[in-house]
Amino acid sequence: MKTLGTFTHQTLSDNSSADRTVNISVQSMGRTIFLTPDIITFLEGEGNYTFIYTNAGKRFLVSKTLKSLAEILANNFIRVHKSYLVNSDYVVERMEDDRMLKMSCGKEVIVSRRKIKEISGILNHTNRRISA
Repeated sequence: MKTLGTFTHQTLSDNSSADRTVNISVQSMGRTIFLTPDIITFLEGEGNYTFIYTNAGKRFLVSKTLKSLAEILANNFIRVHKSYLVNSDYVVERMEDDRMLKMSCGKEVIVSRRKIKEISGILNHTNRRISA
């Protein structure tokens, strides 16, 4: 019979980080909902809190920093501004000389001046070229 300590240690060591699916838990109306990265369009950070926007047009508030969420999300999430992290799969239009990104949910996200060239290169390089 395994002890709890042995079981927990073995279970955690058996799971590789590449195989696990990242789910972000949020509270909504007294329930806990688990969001998968594929339904998240973008994240907006405000201090120690982050708003998560989904492809269904919903917005959730979590008490985690944008930086901590960026570390656990996949490569298709791009930090475009100190306050925004976008899922490149949901970018539908680049506007104002790539200074603004329009998301599939209809929201617009600002790209910082220092990151305009980098973001344009990433979006062009990943075959996600979008004409403005």
